[in-house]
Amino acid sequence: MTGIIVLIVILAAIAVAILAIAVGYYNAIVSTRNKVDNAWHQIDVQLRKRYDLIPNLVETVKGYAAHERETLRKVVEARNFGINAQSVKEQQDAENMLTGTLKSLFALSERYPNLKADQHFSRLMEQLNGIESNIAYARQFYNDMVMKYNTRIQTFPGKLFASMFNFSGRDYFEIEEESARRPVKVEF
Repeated sequence: MTGIIVLIVILAAIAVAILAIAVGYYNAIVSTRNKVDNAWHQIDVQLRKRYDLIPNLVETVKGYAAHERETLRKVVEARNFGINAQSVKEQQDAENMLTGTLKSLFALSERYPNLKADQHFSRLMEQLNGIESNIAYARQFYNDMVMKYNTRIQTFPGKLFASMFNFSGRDYFEIEEESARRPVKVEF
């Protein structure tokens, strides 16, 4: 009889240990998923700062290069596309488009020395440069969190939890265009 009690206690201890490990692993997956979501929101904060800065930049350029309407229109369209993006893929496409149009805007400053010398334009460009650095850091952090999360749900025992509780992988925030991979050249 004592042997049966000992066996029951041992099995109960093993069951409690397995349950504790399962709960811990489930909580770790949820925690990592929440870190991915938070990292995405940090990217969103930086992108909103950039989107808020772009109209000021466009207005400043308009004063010097009024006949460059097509370039300015494309910048505004790219900004609006980014603001309305709903998924990581849409945001990624929007950022690729915006990066390309901003390069065109920067090229205008080369053609208009007075614009390049304008203090307001210079301040806006400095702010944009700082925001671009923050976006790059936020993208890197987000992708690091996505890697941790995806690894956690794709390896054992996380794969079991992922299928049981419908955890799905997340997309990386990547730059697709080769031209967008080059750093934005800002010269004053």
